[in-house]
Amino acid sequence: MQEIPTKPYFMRAIYEWCTDNGYTPYMAVKVNHAARVPMEFVRNGEIVLNISFGATSGLKMDNDAVAFKARFGGVSREIHVPVENVMAVYASENGQGMAFEVDLGEASAAPAADETAAEPVKPVIGLAAVNSKPTPVEATAPQAEVKKPEKKSEKPSLKIIK
Repeated sequence: MQEIPTKPYFMRAIYEWCTDNGYTPYMAVKVNHAARVPMEFVRNGEIVLNISFGATSGLKMDNDAVAFKARFGGVSREIHVPVENVMAVYASENGQGMAFEVDLGEASAAPAADETAAEPVKPVIGLAAVNSKPTPVEATAPQAEVKKPEKKSEKPSLKIIK
């Protein structure tokens, strides 16, 4: 009988620790043909996803994959990430969590539009501590479009609207 890897157990433990402490759990993912994520948010073959209860619907973290629904730019999307593709699970507020070594070989490149054949992925080799948190991709809009208007320091005030 083949032994079950420890990685999915550690992922669930960090997720639970984050939620128990009121932190927002994020998951960093190496994107390849096996990961179903919104490709318009992938940067350098990676994406960071907010996997909190409020950001997901139907979150399921099993020993093979993480699957859920989330809204990106107002559009509901089905997300499916094999455990092998998960690079880290951590709290967005303080960066504490766990990083995982991911060695997908040549499968780590972003998929081509016509790619349909599935290539096997190599198993995770080891674990590493999270030293800094990756930059998250917000689920509401692409980062290139999110721009805050520059405001001068103003005193807050209320306006009466009729």
